[in-house]
Amino acid sequence: MIDSSAVPQTHFNPLAGNDFKTRDDVIQAVHGLFNPLLPAFSKGKARVQFDASGATCDRAACDFEGFARPLFGIAPMVAGGAPFAHWNLYREGLKNGTDPTHPEYWGDVNSFDQRQVEMAALGYALLLVPEHIWDPLDEATKKNVAKYLVDSRNSDHHGNNHKFFRVMVDLGLEKVGIQVDESTTEAYLQDLESLYIDDGWYRDGDDEGDTQRIDYYNAFAMHFYGLIYVVYRPRDKARGDRFRDRARKFALHFQHWFADTGANVPYGRSLTYRLAVAGFWGALALANVEVLPWGVIKGLYLRNLRWWASQPITRFDDGILTIGYAYPNQFMAERYNSTGSPWWAMKAFTPIILPATHPFWSAQELPLSDRPPVAAMSTVGMTMRFVPEKYQKFAYSSRYGFSVESDSLGFEIGTFDSMIALSDDGKHYRVREHCVDAHIADDILFSLWKPWSDVQVETWLIPRGQWHIRVHRISSPRLLTTIEGGFAAPRTDLNADKAHSHAGSAWVESSLGDFSGIVDLSSPSRSARVIAPHGNTSLMFPRTFVPQLRGDVEAGGPTVLACAVLADPNGEVAKSIWSQPPDAPTVNELQDIFRHESRQVEVVKHYVRRSN
Repeated sequence: MIDSSAVPQTHFNPLAGNDFKTRDDVIQAVHGLFNPLLPAFSKGKARVQFDASGATCDRAACDFEGFARPLFGIAPMVAGGAPFAHWNLYREGLKNGTDPTHPEYWGDVNSFDQRQVEMAALGYALLLVPEHIWDPLDEATKKNVAKYLVDSRNSDHHGNNHKFFRVMVDLGLEKVGIQVDESTTEAYLQDLESLYIDDGWYRDGDDEGDTQRIDYYNAFAMHFYGLIYVVYRPRDKARGDRFRDRARKFALHFQHWFADTGANVPYGRSLTYRLAVAGFWGALALANVEVLPWGVIKGLYLRNLRWWASQPITRFDDGILTIGYAYPNQFMAERYNSTGSPWWAMKAFTPIILPATHPFWSAQELPLSDRPPVAAMSTVGMTMRFVPEKYQKFAYSSRYGFSVESDSLGFEIGTFDSMIALSDDGKHYRVREHCVDAHIADDILFSLWKPWSDVQVETWLIPRGQWHIRVHRISSPRLLTTIEGGFAAPRTDLNADKAHSHAGSAWVESSLGDFSGIVDLSSPSRSARVIAPHGNTSLMFPRTFVPQLRGDVEAGGPTVLACAVLADPNGEVAKSIWSQPPDAPTVNELQDIFRHESRQVEVVKHYVRRSN
């Protein structure tokens, strides 16, 4: 099946048509993403601005983002021997952006400042290509640039991955002969190591008392910077060995976040950085960490770039990256996302610093094999927009992503994909926001959560082949209405999709070939429906259908609700098993399993499903 849209949307993407087979193809991609920025450079070359929208930081910091972040791709490309024709822009921009008397000055760097984030890119460029971005500067400009970077590294940073920004700045300053207080570098490195949990996973800080922030910042921040540190601070061997070992362990988990198509599972915050997730595989190559065969690592890397090249992620008129995920979508932006933010994607291009003879590039691309279709991952949320949607759904899929809610008072029109929502007035609603307790027994996940202080929900998640089963035991002192959703499937043009509901089951057949359905296993049975949520609520598709179940929880209780959920981009495969849903275990059976086999986990567990 093909989309019924008359106009192909991906040809506006500068990466579209790139085969991503060779190192030269990846170099071409750096130019493809950078060149559309050229008209956006300001007169003094220190600001890169695409429109008048903003973020929580000030205008100067937003414009600094657009200037600095492309360096994450440009610097390794040039260090690897490829040409770049626009160093004059960066030298002029550095001169004016760090000059307090110039109209385009980036502004003083304060503690906990957005400008500190962009300093990492400047430090990286100084480290890799000082002959282009530092050596040609006049002495007055060098003094201003050095002071700006030193002021930044001397200021206080947030207690999370931001502490690596001081480390990156220090590596760059050291490269150009600027001395810094290494004791403060060491202090931040120790703080960063204190964020390590186990088995390759870091939490991303505890600024707000939350010690369980675990998401893609492991890949494109903690391990990414750690592996760069390994390479360019070899004298710190003991720490470097620890960073390498942790990256090896993380890689064995992270491989499961990528489908055979190259798509990665959307989960957590900052998804607008898109192909930055591939930067981890490139950083492994840079640090020469062959945790998987080089051909397998290369395949994970290149397939992800190909997938992004097939998505409409840029503006139609000029190829500028947009805020969004699989398509332009301001609705899912974080409060700190400006229009310059998406260029953290340039982190993906780190391995082009390596020569074509390196085994990462010379190896034959290989697929991953012998992976289960579903893997249980240790993940949890943090304070930001749409926390429940980004961190607390029951399942996350590389094909179906997740949706965010568009109306906090719209219980009856809520998306609720891979969630159960509860309401006591038919308007307001609660979903799982955090867990009081969590356990795992073999492949069954349990969580205890309280949508209100006097309402308790026990949820068991059980994978069964292509299906997964959910069982909820809900105790409430008052009547509640519930809506539970399956996966959000793409809704295409011209009413070409088929939506069905019958006798406690609902399912969708998309004209793209996808199938998504939910079957009630409760007694008495819940009613079923298919809803067409508001547009732009899904990360993956501008419009969607979601199969849902609707039922009541009686006062007193407890009430047990159960369902089986199925989704697959190959609708024929899904339809062949749709009529034989698995049986749900009873609560007594589940309790017996957990009584004998379970172990408590520090963080919430979710299912991560790759859809190929």
